Amino acid sequence: MNPAIESMLARYKCVSTQDYENALKEIMQEVALLGLWRSKFFEHAAFYGGTSLRILYQLDRFSEDLDFSLLERQKNFSLSPYLKAIEAELNGMGFNVNVEGKNKNVQTPIESAFVKAGTKEHLLKISVPSSKLGLIQNNKVMSIKLEVDIDPPSGFETEAKTLLQPIPFAVKSYKETDLFAGKIHAILQRSWKNRVKGRDYYDFVWFIGRSTPVHLNHLEQRLRQSGGWTAKKPMHAKDLHELLQKKFAELNIAAAQKDIQPFLKDPMATNVWSKQFFESLLSQLKTA
Repeated sequence: MNPAIESMLARYKCVSTQDYENALKEIMQEVALLGLWRSKFFEHAAFYGGTSLRILYQLDRFSEDLDFSLLERQKNFSLSPYLKAIEAELNGMGFNVNVEGKNKNVQTPIESAFVKAGTKEHLLKISVPSSKLGLIQNNKVMSIKLEVDIDPPSGFETEAKTLLQPIPFAVKSYKETDLFAGKIHAILQRSWKNRVKGRDYYDFVWFIGRSTPVHLNHLEQRLRQSGGWTAKKPMHAKDLHELLQKKFAELNIAAAQKDIQPFLKDPMATNVWSKQFFESLLSQLKTA
């Protein structure tokens, strides 16, 4: 095992097979970020979403995807050179990965790609005990999705965050108030019919617990872009409270809990969840 990867793995107290899979995926995410830094990606884009909260702001849950936003609209942006940098970085650390861009059938403002690796092969690489590998199929694939918003809404601010492993490097990220705006936008606008992303609601509770205010102007710009706010007047805190109250009233609590469970160390962390619980948090929601 590469010494840098061994050092990164030592941060985790893995017990179950899921623990090892989560740790491996997160290590690969951080190595991918290093490849992006080397290729000057963060001169053009910023990190946001659940994985940025986990890696840069110590959110206490694991996350799956790497989400980025260009700093300003670029119609002809190409992910290809950055994908090569990610693949080279991961391969250089001893991972056997394939990084592929996603061909779009419909024109959207999102550029996507996937980092794929054999799950069992790489768990063996990090010396996972054989007793933990029995239920993992030989052909199981670990996949990390990358998405870049090439037509970002306005009104956000960024900051540089430093990571010390595998080597010291810097990542440009949305500021916390804008990350919170993005998370609330996800709660309000995700269009999946039968699937609730409980991770969004978990992160909402996390932000409230940190007393992080939501950047209302950036949230409004996001909602205007996606059609979630069409009023001619500016959005106010009262409007946001009403939108969230309606969303919480519709929330399938059991489905939300089921979605978040694989990403948590403490399975009891969502036992308190109810529609009334989420509605009660609105009194603590601050805006900036």
